[in-house]
Amino acid sequence: MPQKPKLPSHTVFVSGSFNILHPGHLRLFRFAKECGDWLIVGVYSDRIAANAAHIPEHLRLEGVRSNSWVDEAFLLDEPITDVVSRLKPDVVVKGKEHEVLSNPEQTVLAEYGGKLLFSSGEATFSSLDLLKKEFYESRLSSISLPYEYLERHRIRIQDLKTTLQSFSNLRVCVLGDLIIDEYITCDPLGLSREDPTVVVTPIDSTQFVGGAGIVAAHASGLGATVKFCSVAGQDSTRDFAEKQLVGYGVQSVILTDQSRPTTLKQRFRCKGKTLLRVSHLHQDGIDVKLQDQLFCEINQIIQNIDLLIFSDFNYGCLPQKMIERIISTAKKQGIMIVADSQSSSQIGNISRFKGMHLLTPTEHEARLATVDTSSGLVVLAEQLRQQSKARNILLKLGEEGLLVHAETESKNDWLTDRISALNSSPKDVAGAGDSLLIASSLTLASGGRIWEAACMGSLAAAIQVSRLGNVPIQAEEVFQELAH
Repeated sequence: MPQKPKLPSHTVFVSGSFNILHPGHLRLFRFAKECGDWLIVGVYSDRIAANAAHIPEHLRLEGVRSNSWVDEAFLLDEPITDVVSRLKPDVVVKGKEHEVLSNPEQTVLAEYGGKLLFSSGEATFSSLDLLKKEFYESRLSSISLPYEYLERHRIRIQDLKTTLQSFSNLRVCVLGDLIIDEYITCDPLGLSREDPTVVVTPIDSTQFVGGAGIVAAHASGLGATVKFCSVAGQDSTRDFAEKQLVGYGVQSVILTDQSRPTTLKQRFRCKGKTLLRVSHLHQDGIDVKLQDQLFCEINQIIQNIDLLIFSDFNYGCLPQKMIERIISTAKKQGIMIVADSQSSSQIGNISRFKGMHLLTPTEHEARLATVDTSSGLVVLAEQLRQQSKARNILLKLGEEGLLVHAETESKNDWLTDRISALNSSPKDVAGAGDSLLIASSLTLASGGRIWEAACMGSLAAAIQVSRLGNVPIQAEEVFQELAH
């Protein structure tokens, strides 16, 4: 029998047989969880449930534990009054049908000031666990490898597998803006009578590490040893990010800027569609003191890495003078340097990262940097290469795939090729660029050609867009696709 948890400040207790978790149970759990911050569920043992137990106790307990609202569950094999007396929950919740029946818990609750509430939950909620599956289920069946491209560049599947295995030998540093992406799942209530506005009610929230943080997490998931450097506010969003990064195996150096919040991007979703995006951020550059502190951290890390990645979202973490100092230091150490500078809802210039081994802009970002709205894609890529002095360009074209603008052995000649989008049914394209950036960069750092790098990056992006939310790519997922 578990003791009352120490950390939660307001516990709620529910008990029952729970043979099959039907929508009524889910509504009850949701209501109970909203009454406190820690929901404990007692599942009646086969002995206590007697004829009401149609499924073995261990299976009923497993089903309850798998529910997203339940924080703790255990087998209940003693009188309910003894359990309540020992746990002393702040609230006991029972179904509405028990309100007119005898409730032995009431006497025990009265002794220490606990409450007994009756509710079967609101009918607006019926299947939150089903809704949450969209975050964790992938559509990998819609991914296909670019066999014609592989044949053109004499790339064998075994070569890609060998390269993927070599990622574990790499030491990587990712530098850039830390972002948290929050997906808020809503139920529709209808249309407002006062004005033509859709009205929804939030029923769940799921957060993911984003920005440069997820790039670092992707690198770790693919096997590399990773350090992540950034700047964030002192708030709960930062605390969440640090905890998640530790779980991803990323060593972080996150300096504190008291003048800014940690960037939080919220997406309000209903019926599988995004209704609204809200960003909480500060776009001004970090001050000179913080720049010096961050440079000192990077300067120490650079001595022991193989690859440096700038993952810039133009939210102030990477002022130009600091970038130039870091690039100069990295080049003296002979370190491979890669950059991505995203400008989807803000203004940026990827060409400010000079002399990179690889740049991975979208067409829009390339046109912003070159101030060219009309040239063809090959001309655009070459203009960006000359302006930035980059060796290779991977131009991201969304559903049209990827344009590869590659340096040849002659150094004065350039080749261009294209890879079509490898996932024909994407669920969420938000993380495609991050996964492409890291997979292609690791391939180059492992000695692969730009052609292998583009293929590996495209495959990682295809896997990433097969699910909702920016979840770190795992090497096993890539091996699985290469085995098909």
